[in-house]
Amino acid sequence: MILIFSTLQFSLFSLALATVGYIFLRKRLSKCEDESVTIPEPSGAWPLFGHLHLLRGKDLIFKKLAAMSDKLGPIFSLKLGFYKLVVASDPKTVKDCFTTNDLALATRPNIAFGRYVGYNNAILALAPYGDYWRELRKISTVHLFSNQSIEMLGHVRSFEVNALMKHLYKECGGTSTVKIDMLFEFLTFNIILRKMVGKRVGFGKVNSEEWRYKEAMKNSEYLAVVPMIGDVIPWLGWLDFVKISQMKRTFKELDVVITKWLQERLKKRSRNEKDGEKTIMDLLLDILPEDIVICGHERDVIVKATILVLTLTGSDSTSITLTWAVSLLLNNPSTLKAAQEEIEKCVGKGRWVEESDIGNLKYLQAIVKETHRLYPPAPLTGIREASEDCFVGGYRVEKGTRLLVNIWKLHRDPKIWTDPKTFKPERFMDEKSQCGKSDFEYIPFSSGRRSCPGINLGLRVVHIVLAQLLQGFELRKVSNEPLDMAEGPGLALPKINPVEVVVMPRLNPELYCLL
Repeated sequence: MILIFSTLQFSLFSLALATVGYIFLRKRLSKCEDESVTIPEPSGAWPLFGHLHLLRGKDLIFKKLAAMSDKLGPIFSLKLGFYKLVVASDPKTVKDCFTTNDLALATRPNIAFGRYVGYNNAILALAPYGDYWRELRKISTVHLFSNQSIEMLGHVRSFEVNALMKHLYKECGGTSTVKIDMLFEFLTFNIILRKMVGKRVGFGKVNSEEWRYKEAMKNSEYLAVVPMIGDVIPWLGWLDFVKISQMKRTFKELDVVITKWLQERLKKRSRNEKDGEKTIMDLLLDILPEDIVICGHERDVIVKATILVLTLTGSDSTSITLTWAVSLLLNNPSTLKAAQEEIEKCVGKGRWVEESDIGNLKYLQAIVKETHRLYPPAPLTGIREASEDCFVGGYRVEKGTRLLVNIWKLHRDPKIWTDPKTFKPERFMDEKSQCGKSDFEYIPFSSGRRSCPGINLGLRVVHIVLAQLLQGFELRKVSNEPLDMAEGPGLALPKINPVEVVVMPRLNPELYCLL
């Protein structure tokens, strides 16, 4: 009883101290504010907590931010504890973020997920801008995701895509119902895992060490977007003890497996063993000297952090995109039919689609672009932090302000897109279809120096899987009802409900035997 009373006293004292500090800080800041027009913000901010209460509830955060944008305009700000968060969702403001102010907004805030799951911010996606981030970015773009590296591991993609098609054909037995989203998860996880560490999982083998690692990754993707009081009010970080415990437990599950994989590769290297398939982990060990330390991070930590972030961002985002694409096609059978007709015209039925054919499949590419427009791999960019004062959208943004872009809102802006909620790949078939990078109307992979380095690899996988699936199989819904397209929470944009598909072969049986 005494312990409970003491804890309560401490909590009330901490809260009172934080409140006094917050009020003092706000008064100091208000005196320093620029005389220019301030960024619009919603009313109803609470002392100390600011607008945190507006982000609570069941609705997804990017939708809540989109609703605020409808009321406040394409750029607005929120007071979140001791920090101000600026949210942008129009091309002009986004251009300011990713061109004029790309360097000023290049760093990341120090958040709990980066500390407890991201090897103390050693993962590329959350590392602060500086020497360490620049070195890792260079390694990623030059060595890991260069065209040469992508081509070198082309046989991995080919093998795993063929394995999926063979699995589907065996499952069919004429006509069958499959959970296509689960199969996509196995496929993309195998592709990324083979590239990273030379491992793979058989379809349906969910009790393996590798699959448990995948489930821990899923959990970490959810934890990455869970609001943490300590990220905005450091003095009250102790209130996050339950979430922090979950993060530590998830990190341990991930690190134990990655450490085991690293030790296996190091033993093989020490014995000069060659297993015929050079992995990304091998490339990292080739590039990084054993005794290297970059900004306090040793080689083994750098390797493990890089493997973690690449498996984290490279697997689920691709499988989720494929799930959305198939779901959209099932709800729009005329579009599905048109895509199959294009494949028949450009490739025929006598051989399987190859990666070299994708450039001629313009409608297929438009389907993928439209899928990314409606369901971008990440609905919100990662939070950036201003390292210096700058102007965004005509407003002054002070050093220390945090900023994110609502890609989901940008991609559904009726001022940019006709019938923005409608799945219409044809919008990407004209010359304006490349739309995006110059006008910043279409940025599914973010933009600027913090954009995704694995864009080309992810697109290759999505295109070839979708092309071979549509070429080799007839797909239809289990019922006549439209598929529920509700989104779920997470780093990527998962579909809540699984996708069951009726699958039937549509090619000569001999072709399936050639896979």
